[in-house]
Amino acid sequence: MTVTVLSGPERRRRWTSAEKVRIVEESLAAESSVIEIARRHDVHPNQLHAWRRQARLGLLGYGVAAVAQTECRFVPLAVAAEGGQVGLPQVIEVVLRNGRLLRLPEGVTPARAVVLADALERQ
Repeated sequence: MTVTVLSGPERRRRWTSAEKVRIVEESLAAESSVIEIARRHDVHPNQLHAWRRQARLGLLGYGVAAVAQTECRFVPLAVAAEGGQVGLPQVIEVVLRNGRLLRLPEGVTPARAVVLADALERQ
């Protein structure tokens, strides 16, 4: 086990935006878990989740475009009803990672949907 002793008046470590983005990108890889990545970089998992949220919202700065592209996005959808008429659905249903179902009205913005999904996944 390695222990890092921080001396002096400042006891907190500082991470550059580039370091945060690199760690977040690593945590988004399908073959790794947040806990594994957090341990590898000596970061608390809650801190890594906060950085992921900041990256998703565009608050990390440098390199956010690369992180944001790995996230899910809404795509336009048309549903053909019987008789061949095409219309938009009235409700969008999203199955969250924790198995919950999030139903959204058709006019919801992606940013609002992300906030709602995050809130439901944390509960």
